[in-house]
Amino acid sequence: MLSRSARTPSGTPITEGIKYAGSKRKLVPQILALADQVGAKSVLDGFAGSTRVSQAFARAGYHVTANDVNVWSQVFATCYLRCERPASAFADLLEHLNGLPPVDGWFTENYGGDPGAGVGPKRPWQLHNTRRIDAIREEIDRLALSGTERAVALTSLILAMDKVDSTLGHYVSYLRHWSRRSYGRLELQVPALVSQNEEQAARHTIRQADVFDVAGAAVDLAYYDPPYGSSNEKMPPSRVRYAAYYHVWTTVCQNDKPDLFGKAQRRADSSDGIAASVFEEFRRNPQTGRFLAVEAIERLLQSTAAPWVLLSYSSGGRATAEELHAAIARSGRIVELVERDHQRNVMAGMKWTNDWIREIDQPHREFLFLIERSAAASDETGR
Repeated sequence: MLSRSARTPSGTPITEGIKYAGSKRKLVPQILALADQVGAKSVLDGFAGSTRVSQAFARAGYHVTANDVNVWSQVFATCYLRCERPASAFADLLEHLNGLPPVDGWFTENYGGDPGAGVGPKRPWQLHNTRRIDAIREEIDRLALSGTERAVALTSLILAMDKVDSTLGHYVSYLRHWSRRSYGRLELQVPALVSQNEEQAARHTIRQADVFDVAGAAVDLAYYDPPYGSSNEKMPPSRVRYAAYYHVWTTVCQNDKPDLFGKAQRRADSSDGIAASVFEEFRRNPQTGRFLAVEAIERLLQSTAAPWVLLSYSSGGRATAEELHAAIARSGRIVELVERDHQRNVMAGMKWTNDWIREIDQPHREFLFLIERSAAASDETGR
């Protein structure tokens, strides 16, 4: 159970994480290249999510502030960014957790299924694994673990659960037939920790806050990858809200045995009326006629103190090209643009003109904007 090499054969920093609808794993080289281009030393990852981008920044030597409203993102960030011990230091802990006898508990009752039982409710894990989850999760709470040890143990458990689930990568619905991987045995392994000493780990900051509360951080560059919502006028945002997609990870971290609802056994506090994000809003502001999600992006850019912003946005999002361009223009100027075509899975060339406006409305494209904030916008935020 040793940590993997810090870099891939191509030189890109190693990152790892759960199956994640918003993962930027394939954009990491371009993100790092643009940050290096402006000479940034410190960065804010405002929507850290699975922390892949934060991990990459940390491995590349940046001072990272990783922020996300979700508790599981905070756990991941603590594991990867604040750990100053080598992977070998956690081998005994994970060996102990792997050796626990199985237990029938809360996770088994609500998320465990028997492939030999015939017709029954769809479940994300088979019983032989939920019994291990129950045993391991209760033991993590029983042990007197430090904050970092606890984060490493929980991250290891979540990564192991992710490898043997029977889902499409989220937890609002489950596969009708058991996936091949669900028959495997859940096994904890040491996460791919960032190799660093105590002083290097201490330079990273972890926040669990609304992004508007951290936008004023004194960093060189802010990286924003907001949840996009859907551009389908007939589809409510509940189908893409991340609090709903990954509610199980919240329960694993908190072990709070929450009230559940629906066929997917979602946490009650992940319901549409409670866990909505303004960036996923599908409605227009009745006063301005603009999408609320677009106005939120504009307000975030104007609230940002960093002189440089990297903004990720998908062609599947609510904003039209013209609206997004106008929102950016009120806070600064686009210096460079990277476009990725998801359907062809290739990275398109850099762009310096507004030609992208004709392309963003085509499906399956993702855009990475490097924005230099205007002097007026910087003055308004105290820079």
